[in-house]
Amino acid sequence: PFFEKVLLQLRPYTKTLAFHVMGDPLTLSNLEEYLHLAQKYGFEVELTTSGYYLGKTKAKILFHQAVRQLNISLNSYNKNSLNMTFDEYIDTVLAVCSQKIQHYPKPFINLRLWNLDDICSESHYNKILFDKLSSHFDTPLDENEIYKNKVKSIRLASKVLLHFDSYFEWPSLNSTHESDGTCYGLKSHIGILANGTVVPCCLDGEGVIDLGNLNETTLESILTSKRAKDMIEGFREFKAVEELCKKCSYKDKFSQTHI
Repeated sequence: PFFEKVLLQLRPYTKTLAFHVMGDPLTLSNLEEYLHLAQKYGFEVELTTSGYYLGKTKAKILFHQAVRQLNISLNSYNKNSLNMTFDEYIDTVLAVCSQKIQHYPKPFINLRLWNLDDICSESHYNKILFDKLSSHFDTPLDENEIYKNKVKSIRLASKVLLHFDSYFEWPSLNSTHESDGTCYGLKSHIGILANGTVVPCCLDGEGVIDLGNLNETTLESILTSKRAKDMIEGFREFKAVEELCKKCSYKDKFSQTHI
C-alpha cells in the first residue's frame, strides 16, 4: 500500500510520525492497520485528537505499542457544537487517562489547553475544566496562578500532563498578517497530506506550498528541490520566502531565538 511505501522513504529522516494535519485520526476505521505498519517499520506515533471519538475507540488502538503520545485538545469542546454534554466529554477523557495509568505505562497523555491568551481567553470554561481535573487527579489547579505566571505544563499523574498555550491563527493567504522570521518547518518536520502532497509543516493543510507528490516522485528529490532549499535558507536568515509563511503568525513564537 501507498502508506507502506511512504514509511520506507521516511526511515532515513525520522523515527516519529504524527497522525494529524487538520483531521482527527480516531475517525479512521483502519487506524489500527496504520499503527501496525508504523510499528513494523520502527516508527513511534503521536495521535492528536479532539477527544470526541475516544469513547468509540478501543484502548488497544489508543495505546497501541506504536503510540508514544496521545494528545487531546481539550479546548475543542468549547469551540464546537456537539450532541454531547461537557460531562460526557470530559468523563470519557478522564476514563481514558485512568486506563492509561492503570494498564499502559509506556505512552504519554498530553491534555492540551491552548486558549490562555488575553483576547480569546476562555476563563469560564477553563474554571469548570480545572475543577474536574483537580478533583479527578487530586491535584490543585490555581487558575489565577496559571494565567499570571503563564504556566506551560502541569503534571497530573505519571506521564499525564496538562499543557497550556495561547490560541494561534491558522495561516491563510487571505490573512492581513505579514512578517519575516524563522520556523522549524523543513528543519524538524514536514507534512504529508492524504493525497501524497508534501508540505513544509502541519499548518498547511490545504497544500498551498506543494513541494511535490510522493505518488509522482521521491521524498529525497522533494526535500532537495530548489523550492525546499530556498525555504530552509530563508528561515536560516530569518526570512519567510513563501507567501503563506509570511502570512503565518505561528512562526513569531520562534522569532526571539535563532534555531
